[in-house]
Amino acid sequence: MVGAGPAGIYAADILDKSDADVSIDLFERMPAPFGLIRYGVAPDHPRIKGIVTALEKVLSKPNIRLLGNIDYGTDIKLDELREFYDAVIFSTGASADRALDIPGIDLDGSYGAADFVSWYDGHPDVPRTWPLTASSVAVLGVGNVALDVARILAKTADELLTTDIPDNVHQGLKASPVTDVHVFGRRGPAQAKFTPLELRELDHSPNVEVIVYPEDIEFDDGSIAALRASKQVDMVVKTLQEWAIREPGTRQRRLHLHFTTGTSRRCTARSATCPRTCRSCRSTTRPAWCRTRRAACSTWTRTSCRACT
Repeated sequence: MVGAGPAGIYAADILDKSDADVSIDLFERMPAPFGLIRYGVAPDHPRIKGIVTALEKVLSKPNIRLLGNIDYGTDIKLDELREFYDAVIFSTGASADRALDIPGIDLDGSYGAADFVSWYDGHPDVPRTWPLTASSVAVLGVGNVALDVARILAKTADELLTTDIPDNVHQGLKASPVTDVHVFGRRGPAQAKFTPLELRELDHSPNVEVIVYPEDIEFDDGSIAALRASKQVDMVVKTLQEWAIREPGTRQRRLHLHFTTGTSRRCTARSATCPRTCRSCRSTTRPAWCRTRRAACSTWTRTSCRACT
């Protein structure tokens, strides 16, 4: 087994529980196992890191060996593994970001999430320091990793002292001048890929104000279908709607969630911002509360031009 992260260890466990009489060696490039759990989970997520207990039980089995500090391609090669083993499983995962094909991706200050996550998790392959010099930071994407990155940036460093955060990371975050973190999603709230638990956790910090903009709470037919088909999507959207209509707070840092940033907000017919109509009460003044549904207006649509609708 090449790679002793969760995938490799779980694969070893499945083989061990099969009818085959097997002995398994796990080759790991790092000096310690657990891969993504050790170097990919945010330090303020001890619940997720808790699966290490189950992984350790697998590694303690007598027919499973862990061989660390062995780099595939340098210390061992495929021909050598085939010579001594009946089968080889690669469970190395993705160790680097895939570059986005967008203008400006190579400019100074543009980084992939994998590198930043590796830094705050203390991965030995990345530098001990990170250039945290901006007061306002943009995070592209609306998955769980994007929220992890945004949360770590927005929280005060001292909030993380109860975690296993490395000291150099704590010092770097403590010196960070960041006051605003903006998370951008290309599509609408119903297409966000983070979980309800990850989303609600953003609002737990006493120092971070989570801001959602009412004009971003839009639903086309596909979004409405997604809401009806998934309870998880419905929970995410309801949380975002509640945050969109609440009064702004006064916490010292702000985390902004932006949606539908991949579409134009200008009406091609009027050369102005499109008026919108609530499908339920037909109001065009966009109240925070729909008079017909007695709920947050969640079905707004642009009505001026084909490009906007």
